[in-house]
Amino acid sequence: MTSPHQGPLQGIRILELGQLIAGPFTTTMLAYFGAEVIKVEPPGIGDPIRRWRSMKGDTSLWWYSIGRNKKSVTIDLRHPDGQDLVRELATQCDVLVENFRPGVMEGWRLGPDDLKATNPDLVYTRISGYGQTGPYAEKPGFASVCEGISGFRHLNGFPGEAPVRPNLSLGDSIASLHAIIGILMALNARERGLHQGQVVDVALYETMFNMLESVVPEYAEEGIIREASGTTLTGIVPTNTYRCLDDKFVIIGGNGDSIFKRLMIEIGRDDFANNPAMADNAGRVVHQQIIDNAIAQWCQQHPILHVIEKLEAVRVPAGPIYNAEDMANDPHFQARGLFEKVAVNDKESVTIPGMSPKLTGTPGSNQWAGPALGEHTHSVLSDLLGLAPEVLETLKNNAVI
Repeated sequence: MTSPHQGPLQGIRILELGQLIAGPFTTTMLAYFGAEVIKVEPPGIGDPIRRWRSMKGDTSLWWYSIGRNKKSVTIDLRHPDGQDLVRELATQCDVLVENFRPGVMEGWRLGPDDLKATNPDLVYTRISGYGQTGPYAEKPGFASVCEGISGFRHLNGFPGEAPVRPNLSLGDSIASLHAIIGILMALNARERGLHQGQVVDVALYETMFNMLESVVPEYAEEGIIREASGTTLTGIVPTNTYRCLDDKFVIIGGNGDSIFKRLMIEIGRDDFANNPAMADNAGRVVHQQIIDNAIAQWCQQHPILHVIEKLEAVRVPAGPIYNAEDMANDPHFQARGLFEKVAVNDKESVTIPGMSPKLTGTPGSNQWAGPALGEHTHSVLSDLLGLAPEVLETLKNNAVI
């Protein structure tokens, strides 16, 4: 464990009733920046993330990262006594985060209206596929499906081929970031006396919809349906991925007017640099193919390090495509603290990613890795709810905790 947590969210207590990614990643970031997070998990089972992907012993490496800085409390939410415990815990919290299908929490009498009477200041955060209202509200909504209906997937891949999915649960993570924004806004409104607690309703498909830039007005006003564009970006030229002499790929963003001119001079195409028809982005879009061909031909003549060195020297944005090993060995990643070792127990540690943004006065930090299942059950229930040891023992014997 590092020094005592002095993050900007110190003093904020959060009750997490989520599982998998969207809910838990929300609280991971908030815990990193100082919030106290009490994560409720099913007894004997825990969050499924504990068993996903690569394992260290009987625990997923992913869990050590997404469960960092949290207190694990095991409570059976389907048991009436477990629901009572959660109801009591909610009275001691500033924020609740859940990502069950709409209606599930109400079925357990743990919905926002159920908890408002005993804690009107509670910021009740709900993450679901399609939101809490509307005709799709009760549909199951994993991120992959929601990325599709949001319009995001349609734009990814190559024309005429199946849309490509990112090899990450991007929809979940984007939803988490929106949830964090909503939580912080609701806490700010509460602090300023503008409102008591309120519901933060986050729909995965809407958070991806928010990322669509000009897709909506282009269709609404011009009837344009943007299509997938492979490795390029529709309507912005040149920005693409190019193969170098050593078969490595470089990304070059030469789409600013002055940047384009410097790029063309560097690759020996002064004719393009001084061509009035390519002086602005609209003209370059018309000539996209010949511009991309010229850049591709130049890159194929040089290894990637030469390409990057030459372009950086003339202030043209260019960079490699990294894998995990590349990132781990890069001195900039190291200097920015993006790989942190954190103790799992007295003898072992794991490396997990540091988080951003970087705050100079109240930075975040890793206090501990994802804890053992139920590691904090007794301490949390005794400290916050005042439950005596014999009561805890009875709850355990009844499989409530």
